[in-house]
Amino acid sequence: MENSLSSDFQLIEKFNHTAVYVWKDKQVLLIVAISNYIPIEEFKKVFTQTIEIISKYHITKVIFDKRKLTVFHQPSMEWYFTTWKEEIFLRYGVKTHRKILPEDNVFVQSVKLGRMKIEKDFPNGKYKELDIQYADSVEEAVAK
Repeated sequence: MENSLSSDFQLIEKFNHTAVYVWKDKQVLLIVAISNYIPIEEFKKVFTQTIEIISKYHITKVIFDKRKLTVFHQPSMEWYFTTWKEEIFLRYGVKTHRKILPEDNVFVQSVKLGRMKIEKDFPNGKYKELDIQYADSVEEAVAK
């Protein structure tokens, strides 16, 4: 995480492959991949546990920093888009999502193809009502 922001974010929990932070004043949840791959079991556990954090801190924006990832996993992405994002949108109104992708053209292309598959398979998903944008840094994601 960028040094200028590190004092603003509070570490809530660290897992084997991810770390979860909150910036209370700005109501921002930050999930950071800290390894090159997140097994789906941990992925679901982390994001499911963030639902309590979203409620407790009245989160309005979620940032997912994927810069350390080198492995793309479509089933995780589908669950994230069609289950987790939908739940936090319907339960808590969280519609602002920012993503920071690795500087890896294959990974970025995999994300694009993955989103196309989700749009084909889940054409009426709630994700279409969300504000999903990409950023190059945590600082930019917070500002967007």
